[in-house]
Amino acid sequence: MKPKIRWGRLLRRSAALFLATLAVWALLLVSGGGSAAGALRGLGENPGFVSAALALELGQAPGETGPLAGLDGWGRLVVRQSPLLLAGGQAAAEYGAEAADTPDLPAGQPAEDHDDVNEPPPETTAAPGDIVARTLVPTSPQGYVTAGGIYLYNRTGLDVDLAAAAAAPVNITLSGDGPQILIIHTHGSEAYTPDGTDIYEPSDNNTRTLDENYNMVRVGDEMERVFTELGLSVVHDTTLYDYPRYSGAYDRSAEAVKNYLAQYPTIKIVLDVHRDALVGEDGTVYKAVTRIDGVDTAQVMLVLGSSEGGEHPSWMENLALACRLQESMNNLYPTLARPMTMRSSRYNQQLSTGSVLVEVGTHGNTLQEALAAARLFARSAGQVLLELEG
Repeated sequence: MKPKIRWGRLLRRSAALFLATLAVWALLLVSGGGSAAGALRGLGENPGFVSAALALELGQAPGETGPLAGLDGWGRLVVRQSPLLLAGGQAAAEYGAEAADTPDLPAGQPAEDHDDVNEPPPETTAAPGDIVARTLVPTSPQGYVTAGGIYLYNRTGLDVDLAAAAAAPVNITLSGDGPQILIIHTHGSEAYTPDGTDIYEPSDNNTRTLDENYNMVRVGDEMERVFTELGLSVVHDTTLYDYPRYSGAYDRSAEAVKNYLAQYPTIKIVLDVHRDALVGEDGTVYKAVTRIDGVDTAQVMLVLGSSEGGEHPSWMENLALACRLQESMNNLYPTLARPMTMRSSRYNQQLSTGSVLVEVGTHGNTLQEALAAARLFARSAGQVLLELEG
């Protein structure tokens, strides 16, 4: 995306450099060419002074360990003659904060987390060039439950023992006598930002389509292909449960899951594959993306339901499986996964001890970024699931 030019800041920073230069010239005049003048003239040849001025201009804050720390008295005096230059550190820091502003609180999670299963989230659209790309990774444990490098954004009022879940065995055995994995899409019409050759006909929303070549069904196809190559057996349900009505989609997909589990008792893993939506308060559309092996790749977020939304005795078992999947992604592709999220809704995960909701990118991503993520997720998850075969 082409950055916006902030003319006000540009003018202030130019003025800062001009006033700093003027300050040096004035001090030279006052010094009358004596020792002070010699010292000041020498500053131009002092790499420490040049570095300090440049660091301040670029936004580093002054301080005991800041740009002024390595300068002698004269160097500090010259730099301090320009309040604008000193203020430039703060101004540039504020600019950097604005430029890096994302809708994430804590890092890696949306500030306004959508948890209404009957209403679609706000999905403001934008041209590809106006979408802000962010790699959403945690910068600190604040706001998370953490254990062994795994981060969980707990949106519930429940106490979650993540360390216990991460250490717990996954009590699932995959049989080779029938299908092992069910891939389903409660919101199958969700789609990505049209870009390049991936242009689709929208349905009731500019970020949704009934064309299975461009919606979540295509992402599920990619996962199915990789799982199958690994030797795992998959049933992929391509039904669009969110069309023509979004409300009630989870009720409709729940009936399907029950039927599949009854028809194929060998299915132990249920992956409900979606994509997220990230929109800032100002309408800015964000996409969660990283670069892996030279390929732009959407980030993946595992979402867990909880007993806060109703009877759900197996939620800790689902969490134990999710921890293993997250750990595998972290090990194989360190920036692929966003922190996991736990919400109050159950997302039909009460139907199986091996259920996880998988969000592949956001509506700001492109389909190709999502497909790259689907492949890497399936490879990561596949390593975990192969270990569960009996």
